[in-house]
Amino acid sequence: MLKIGIIGCGKISDVHVSQIKRIAGCEIVAVCDAEELMAKQLAARFDVPYAFSELTDFLEVGKPDVVHITTPPQSHFSLGKSCLEAGCHIYVEKPFTVNSHEAEELIRLAEAKKRKLTVGHDDQFTHATRAMRRLIRDGYLGGSPVHMESYYCYDLGGKSYAQSFLADRNHWVRNLPGQLAQNVISHGICRIAEYMVCDRPQVIAYGRTSPGLIATGENEIFDELRVIIHDPLDTTAYFTFSSQMQPRLRHFRVYGKKNAIVIDHDQETMICLRGDRYRSYLERFIPPLSLSLQYAGNAVSNVWRFLRNDFHMKAGMHFLIKAFYDSVLHDTPVPISYSEILRTSRIMDEIFFQVNRQRQIGSAVEGDRIEPRSNIPAPGYD
Repeated sequence: MLKIGIIGCGKISDVHVSQIKRIAGCEIVAVCDAEELMAKQLAARFDVPYAFSELTDFLEVGKPDVVHITTPPQSHFSLGKSCLEAGCHIYVEKPFTVNSHEAEELIRLAEAKKRKLTVGHDDQFTHATRAMRRLIRDGYLGGSPVHMESYYCYDLGGKSYAQSFLADRNHWVRNLPGQLAQNVISHGICRIAEYMVCDRPQVIAYGRTSPGLIATGENEIFDELRVIIHDPLDTTAYFTFSSQMQPRLRHFRVYGKKNAIVIDHDQETMICLRGDRYRSYLERFIPPLSLSLQYAGNAVSNVWRFLRNDFHMKAGMHFLIKAFYDSVLHDTPVPISYSEILRTSRIMDEIFFQVNRQRQIGSAVEGDRIEPRSNIPAPGYD
């Protein structure tokens, strides 16, 4: 029986507890939060034996085998380090750490202590994403990916979580190097990182605060991000983060030498795109029919999984947690490789370094901005 502990008893901890309780062979033995009331309410609602406000008591009395860290990212490194040194395996919510240096140190410590760790990139383990991974492994692309496109959009409107940090100038999200983007985009970046080979891909990033967000009085947080990522082995990728574009996509598209695959995370669909073209007018008839049949097949599969109670909003988290627990129990490889965790972290480091540098330069020359000249003639055609 695996003994599970949770540090951080906010909103996301409820999701973790719900998924853990669906997994046989494990038991939540203790929860911990700096706010004692938060720990006690979670323990009371889910019938957990111990609730603590001190990490030392949590580790010494609860004695968990695996600890889920669901606190703000700034505390992930210190909490993860303490848990590993106490002999625990750790599941860390995204983003894994604040920067890649912390990620490297945690992984080195886990290996030295012969403990395992993973990060909460649960979108990587939905039904559609796992089906895509099987197709790629079986050679559907015709080899390694040639190009990838990842879209991860965010809704800043309505009564969402976003409203709390937009209204609070001291919110912890604002103190991250990448602010809002850092708390969100690892789900989209890790899709790309999985299929890159180079440990430190080349990155070109551009970020800005959208006019829509500026109109609300916000000028610190950037909510539009465009990134080009290049592996020296000739795999390229585009990443887009936006709060403004509609529809708000959470797509992953991967292209090979033969075929391509498109994943829609929100609709939970996987569409295969054939590389070869049909002759003449058949190209206008057969591909649309094929796409229609694929979408219909996805709908039928989703309904079938729903009726079997195998289709819920956090199915990916359930699969990832169970796979991680299995790796702990049977000493098998972790579900997310350490090289992928580090590559994701390094790409994000470079993105935020470039965007913050652009913003610093922009602020420094704000008073000397050159206006476009209106007397330059438009290009003509001979």
